[in-house]
Amino acid sequence: MYNLYIQMKQKYDFSQGKRGRIVPPEPLGKTRITIRLDEDIIDYFLKEAGASGGTTGYQTLINEALRQHVEGKAPILEETLRRVVREELRAAS
Repeated sequence: MYNLYIQMKQKYDFSQGKRGRIVPPEPLGKTRITIRLDEDIIDYFLKEAGASGGTTGYQTLINEALRQHVEGKAPILEETLRRVVREELRAAS
């Protein structure tokens, strides 16, 4: 009869083990983190991702928004507000 019990060693040597054999490594330049964001922010980016037809994920959109802000390329709120007010004043005239 086949022995169903396999003896476990007291100690295993993982010194020659290689990371990422089972789980693929993270893409270069990317770091996995945990972050807590407000629900309305997540909902906004999920909606935008859905509007893209599934071509862009919500995490990619968040990353792009943060990158624009960090690089100083994001629209400045004051400038955007002034533009909207001017457009509305023109439309009301």
